[in-house]
Amino acid sequence: MSEKKPVIVYGASGYTGRLVCEYLREYNIPFIAAGRSAEKLNAAMKSNVAGIETAEYEVVTVPHTAAALTELFKGASVVLNTVGPFAKFGVEVVQACLAAKCHYTDTTGEQDWLITLEQEFGKRFANAGLLLAPGIAQMYTTGEIAAQLCLETPGLDTLDIAVFWGGSPTIASTQTILVNAAMAKAYYLEQNKYVEHQPDAGLYNLAIPGQHELALALPWGGTSHPVWFKRDPRVANVKVLGGVFNRALMLGVPQIVAAALEATKDMNPDDRYAALAQTAAGVMNTMPPRENPRVNKSMDSVYASGPLGRAHCVIYGNSNYKQTGMLQAYAAAHLLQQPPKRVGFASGCQAFGHHELLGQLRSFGLVGKPVLTVHD
Repeated sequence: MSEKKPVIVYGASGYTGRLVCEYLREYNIPFIAAGRSAEKLNAAMKSNVAGIETAEYEVVTVPHTAAALTELFKGASVVLNTVGPFAKFGVEVVQACLAAKCHYTDTTGEQDWLITLEQEFGKRFANAGLLLAPGIAQMYTTGEIAAQLCLETPGLDTLDIAVFWGGSPTIASTQTILVNAAMAKAYYLEQNKYVEHQPDAGLYNLAIPGQHELALALPWGGTSHPVWFKRDPRVANVKVLGGVFNRALMLGVPQIVAAALEATKDMNPDDRYAALAQTAAGVMNTMPPRENPRVNKSMDSVYASGPLGRAHCVIYGNSNYKQTGMLQAYAAAHLLQQPPKRVGFASGCQAFGHHELLGQLRSFGLVGKPVLTVHD
């Protein structure tokens, strides 16, 4: 390699990783596309990253060990990690970032992973002046932006969040859903304490803005929001539900998860993970098509309330995976030019500012102007 590129996309051949690379090109940021297979990485860059011929990048293969990743990361500034499930594969990447003195972001919504990061690595990253920012993705950050807009009205302490999108999960997302459901609990925040979602509650019916038909929702592992807002003195209660607009797909999710859990319940962790990964491959074994903004719509709705006030914010958008790619690329662009607003464990909004992130999403045509209603 010549002079080290400042940004490394780990897992660049995956669906989300490709989009991260595409938006790094938009921001004119040189990057390394890293992963285990040179064949997959080269094929992904050449066939799936729009405009790659004008990007400054190189492909590097690396074993998934802390030592090998540390060697790769040395000399870079930011690592954008898309390799999940993160609770299984993330520790080595975080350890390598700390050793190589790189900022870390990922696209996770796995609560157990976020809690582990905060408890085991938050202070160590803060002491090193580095950012540790998991969960920078449409399913978490766009809703967080809506929540932060609501919280600009003082006196609101409760967040009721709904996140919906059009399309289907990727191969990696399907695997993460099954593994997370089998091997981790899902929490919401009540009076600043974690409370477990009822595991057998099934599907929830939600009245969401913009349609007459009730939507079907699930806790989706609890998501990132309760963990982020547990550290916010304004907020005491956070509950999140979400899903896809496709009702038939939502009806099938609990059945697939329940069958997979029952079939693997007596296995040891390694065998159970392998069996769940195989089940996920049977459910989704091909990459979804490139997003179409007329089909792949998103909707983030937040009701914020307090003893004497209420606010409601809705952000309508499109192409949730593109939103994720852009948010990751902007995180890198920001970190290459100035320090984050907070070091150590932090969300996207806490690290970069919710108005700044919203402005970037809008500049790329990925979300509309938020619809904010305040009653105070």
